[in-house]
Formats: sequence, C-alpha cells, structure tokens
Amino acid sequence: MLLAPMEDVTDIGFRLLCRQMGAAMVYSEFVSSDALIRMVNKSLEKLKVCADERPVAIQIYGRDVDAMREAARIVVEQAHPDVLDLNFGCPVKKVAGKGAGAGMLQNVPQMLAITRAVVDAVPDTPVTVKTRLGWDHDHRIIVDLAEQLQDCGIEALTVHGRTRAQMYTGEADWTLIGDIKKNPRIHIPIIGNGDVTTPQRAKECFDKYGVDGIMIGRASFGRPWIFKEVKHYLQHGEELPPLSFDWQMEVL
Repeated sequence: MLLAPMEDVTDIGFRLLCRQMGAAMVYSEFVSSDALIRMVNKSLEKLKVCADERPVAIQIYGRDVDAMREAARIVVEQAHPDVLDLNFGCPVKKVAGKGAGAGMLQNVPQMLAITRAVVDAVPDTPVTVKTRLGWDHDHRIIVDLAEQLQDCGIEALTVHGRTRAQMYTGEADWTLIGDIKKNPRIHIPIIGNGDVTTPQRAKECFDKYGVDGIMIGRASFGRPWIFKEVKHYLQHGEELPPLSFDWQMEVL
C-alpha cells in the first residue's frame, strides 16, 4: 500500500502520518523540473524529507529532456530519495495542457526520451513512472506503453485507471492494469491506482488484477487510518474494529 503523490496534500507532515498508519511507502507532492533547475525556493522546500518517513519517493514533472535530467540530479543530490518518480499522469490543464504530466500521453517518443535520460542520469536511484490509461477512451495505450517504459529501464510502473479526458470523474477501470500484469514480457512491479476506498476493494484489486501493489490517494483525505484498516483486512481477512471518536480526534 502506497500513499499517492498529491499536490497540496502529501507534504512531510501528512506523509509521516500515513507511514505511521501503515503505508508501506509515501510520495511527495510533484515538483516542477523547470522550477528546480531555477532553484525556486518553494520547489526546493518540497525536497525536504526525514528519516522516519522512508522509504519515500520524490516525484518530478516536466516536458523537456534536459530539464528533467538535470532536475533528477538535483533531487538525488539534495533529498537522496529511495525512489525518483516521473509524473506522466497529472491531468490538470495548467500541467497537461502544456505537454507535461498526462500531456505526455500525446507525445510518447518524448515521454520515452525523458525516461531514458533520467534513468541514465541517476544510475544509483530507482526510477519509476506514474501515468494513466491514455489520453482519452479512443487512445488507451497503456498496455503497449508499459512495455516501452520498462525497456527504458524503470523499476516499477503505477497506473491510474482513468484517461486524461476523465480527469477524476467516472469510475477507474482496472481491466487494462490487469492486462499489463498478464503480459509475459512485463517483469517490473505494477501498482494500481484509482478508487481504492475500502479494505474490501483493496483486496479485490490484488486478487482480481494481480497487481504487485496498490496506491491510495483521495481516500486518505481526512482518513489517514485507511492504511491501518486495509493492512488489517489483508492480514486477517476481517475488518478492523471501529476506531473510537477520541482516537480519531487524537490523530487529527
């Protein structure tokens, strides 16, 4: 179980809380490669991590090969993350509309060029990717794209079960995530993301789609103990006894 990277949410305090609640790994807010190479203070602040939250991943985004390569080096030098993650999935207009984030799904050659460059730039740090099924329903390219990204040298792939066109609406479709796992050429871990809101759904995703991990995002809002609930259910096959109001208030 991993805590998804979320802008304005997964700061160091929230990451620590989710780790204490049972998240196996946490991700930073995404950091702009352009801002990093310009040494913008607000972006550099996002690189601060502490020992108690490890393993921790720092996620960067951008559309330029050289900028992403240099930003990756800065992240590794300053934060020493356990994982460096590339954001090819953010759907918001100010990111995807400029060709970064999920916008990369419309420019796969550039996405692959960035991925190869970053992998080569930080050989001692595992590089992973987070993306979506495709740009829209008619261009759900993730099964083939997963192979191409793997060939670039990434260590794991996280897939959000929506297209960019869906943004955060409708239901996440895990079918293609399962198809990636069934592909005999895929040997890297595949992490599924999207609409995991209950312990029962988490178990279903593991059992039905064969994923190596699940990533929880919005379901952690105001409920960081979802990781505790999911972990208990997976280990014991039963729901965690209700957490008292006083206990929840103490956490919050």
